[in-house]
Amino acid sequence: AGDAPAEAPAEGGGEEAPAEEVEAGDAPAEAPAEGGEEEAPTEEAGKAPDAAGAGELAEDSKVSGGEAVEAEDAPEAGAATEPGEPPQPEAVGEAVAEAVPAAASEAAPAAEGGAPADETMRQESVGTAAIDFVILPEGYGQTKMLSLSLTVGAIRADLENELSIPENSLSMMNMTGAVEVQETLPDDKSLSALGLKPGDRVGIELRINYYQEQLAEEYVMPDSLELKVVDRHQKEKTVIVHVQRPLVEKSYLGGFRHKATGSTYHHAVTQTDKYQPRDEKSRGHFDGSGEDKSGFRFHREVQTYEYRTRSTQCKKENGTQMPKTGLFIDERTDRIIEPRRPYFSSADKAALMLEKVVIIQCHARGMFARRRSRQLLRAQNAQVQLERQEAERRQLEADLRHRREVERRMHPRTYEDFNVLYRELEAWRLNESKRIANSGFDEATRRAAQRELLHKETKLLQTIDKLKIQAHSQNRDSKVKQRLESMSKPKVWAQSDGETTTVHTPFTTRSKELMDLYSGLRLPLLTVDERLDVLLHVKWTVKEFDCNLTREIVDLIDREADLLNRGRPEKSFIGLRKRLANLFLQFIDTPEFNPEAMKFKKVSRVHANQSSTHPLSTVPIKGLSSQE
Repeated sequence: AGDAPAEAPAEGGGEEAPAEEVEAGDAPAEAPAEGGEEEAPTEEAGKAPDAAGAGELAEDSKVSGGEAVEAEDAPEAGAATEPGEPPQPEAVGEAVAEAVPAAASEAAPAAEGGAPADETMRQESVGTAAIDFVILPEGYGQTKMLSLSLTVGAIRADLENELSIPENSLSMMNMTGAVEVQETLPDDKSLSALGLKPGDRVGIELRINYYQEQLAEEYVMPDSLELKVVDRHQKEKTVIVHVQRPLVEKSYLGGFRHKATGSTYHHAVTQTDKYQPRDEKSRGHFDGSGEDKSGFRFHREVQTYEYRTRSTQCKKENGTQMPKTGLFIDERTDRIIEPRRPYFSSADKAALMLEKVVIIQCHARGMFARRRSRQLLRAQNAQVQLERQEAERRQLEADLRHRREVERRMHPRTYEDFNVLYRELEAWRLNESKRIANSGFDEATRRAAQRELLHKETKLLQTIDKLKIQAHSQNRDSKVKQRLESMSKPKVWAQSDGETTTVHTPFTTRSKELMDLYSGLRLPLLTVDERLDVLLHVKWTVKEFDCNLTREIVDLIDREADLLNRGRPEKSFIGLRKRLANLFLQFIDTPEFNPEAMKFKKVSRVHANQSSTHPLSTVPIKGLSSQE
């Protein structure tokens, strides 16, 4: 795009020579001589850095049939990039788009002015096509008008030069549009050979397979090395060497450099592992190779020098001689040397060792005895502690059992508790009857004692009946409370990972609200304002439904509110409040008002609807104030 185009041909009917491909940075070809002479081929004048722009202009000259671009268009084309800078793909595309129509418009007059017929037919037969190049996966695209005579290899080389990437790093594949090719395009085929016609428009995918060389990672020594060595029998075997990684970085011990080869050597140090005791069972065990496998070796040869054993004899011989018969030894220069300390014989050493050994044995045996005594003392203390805890546990269980027996007699709750009371009452009656019969009283006294016994037995039976009524009321309240709590409990769903999810549904939320209202109705010792607030909430809850049950509840609420406003005593509300609580409990147990209650029904809903006391009945009830 930065090179000056070739000069326009001279006027006249001279034949125009086919344009040559201009090298990057070449000087433009001179204008042909007047009178129809052919244009001389251009010569190379030097290489310029703008190779991509020159290649594009060369391709455009082929597209236009050999016509050169007007000279006055050169400054505009060259203004896109400065000399020496790499061309941008957008600038190249704009220059090509501007140059192609101009070249095409110049080609028509030239052909009419006297161009050879075969050259015009060749240009018309080749033609051009619009190619949409898309770089994937980035999605960058560009459209070019290319001659159908160009091969895929030439187009790929121009694109690689334009994108400044290495050769053979660009792939052209998947042609779509006027012609469909679902594979990599062959380099030796031209666009016309692929089936393109003049004026067609196709799209080609471009994929860049260009990877920069990555720096090598830092070498990490493996945990074990496999080395091939040759033994003394000249047999090669594989030895696995396990690498022991140092806990701390080894210190620098110096080294030296070989003057001849320039190699550098560093001093090194090695050390064996800590002491590890041998296994007594496997000591002296040898495998088939003759090596001892019983324990660890604690020495290592670190030099490659071959060891040799040699014997030698001193050059100077020495000796000694004692005097004897026939031998005189001069003793004038001899000196008698006496030890500074008295001589310590082997017997003295043995006696000293025995004394010290006895002392060591005394201390060792004392240490073992003290250790054993401490162990026995700890065991004794642990046993005493265990026995004390066991005794406390048994005493606590006995107290709880006694308290439970007293509680079940004073406040019986279950059927077994009342059976215990009846059995004890019967045993007491038999014992008293036997005592009266064996007392020796006269007839009048004996009958008076029996009447007194019968009177006491009657009182005790009445007390048991009262306790039974109280237990029945408490059991009923606890069952109602448990059922309402079960209705208002959230749903618990188990997940695949073992966890649970708690979910409140609209039905459980409704049950929770009704349970709170029922608990408010049963609360004692409320002020007048608090009681009226509870009654108002219950009234608005039941008025959502219109049936005999809800009408009766509303009537009872209005009656209690009227009595509260009149200041009546609490004793006058006992029956009214009990009836209101029972009706509201019936309202809660009705599935039409509380859908969650359907799961706690013991009787089928079909049979319940057949009853004469249907809660949803709208038949007027005689006596309700709303119907009077």
